[in-house]
Amino acid sequence: MGFKRLLASMGAGGASVETELFESNVVPGGVVQGEVRVQGGSVSQEIQGLTVGLQARVEVEGHDDQEFKQNIDFTKERIGGAFEVQAGAVHTVPFGLEIPWETPVSTIDGQDLRGMHIGVVTGLEIARALDSGDLDPIHVHPLPAQRAILDAFIQLGFRFKAADMERGHIRGTRQRLPFYQEIEFHSPSQYQGLNEVELTFVADDREMDVVMEMDKKDGLFSEGHDTYRSFTVGLDSFASTDWAAYLHGWLAEVGGRRNWL
Repeated sequence: MGFKRLLASMGAGGASVETELFESNVVPGGVVQGEVRVQGGSVSQEIQGLTVGLQARVEVEGHDDQEFKQNIDFTKERIGGAFEVQAGAVHTVPFGLEIPWETPVSTIDGQDLRGMHIGVVTGLEIARALDSGDLDPIHVHPLPAQRAILDAFIQLGFRFKAADMERGHIRGTRQRLPFYQEIEFHSPSQYQGLNEVELTFVADDREMDVVMEMDKKDGLFSEGHDTYRSFTVGLDSFASTDWAAYLHGWLAEVGGRRNWL
């Protein structure tokens, strides 16, 4: 028995964890429901605690402008208390995990956005043993206000290019998470002075900051450059605005014609 406990402390024959999400489709500000099942191993073990949280795979800029991917846990909750799981037994703990309002959008119209990797991560704290874990993807759908802005871009002829999450902070916004999302669009021909537009949402429970980074094309005697515009949208009052017309005003001003000089 002592040898089995030694192996379990090294991760061989020890308890394992599995998480089941009752519904993986969520929205920012919502709750993901599920349960954690701890499967006992070859010997009984003391479980010091269980945690569930959200994890995102984020781009980080390193030395010499080299980018690499990093997993960032951006929320975590402890569920249940300490307990002992007997050999071969199953211990089940239900949970409800709140989705932060800033959580990036990862799914639109049932299609997962390329570059988005967000999931529920489960931690198992075992006395005198290595931690075990589990990761289950979730599909974060846009809030109605976010959907209105996205639909306006599509209505204006923009085409989705890619999306990513970058570590850092956008000044002047309500951002609290250590990273932000950029949704990239190819620009249509009517905005001939633009290459593409990157869109960022930073929401809380009342309002949302919208940041647009517009990539201007090179001129005959000038280099292209990025232009930034931002505005605030009420989560309950967004429907009173014609967003396609509103966005067109700014986009046409910046990229309505090619700047040749």
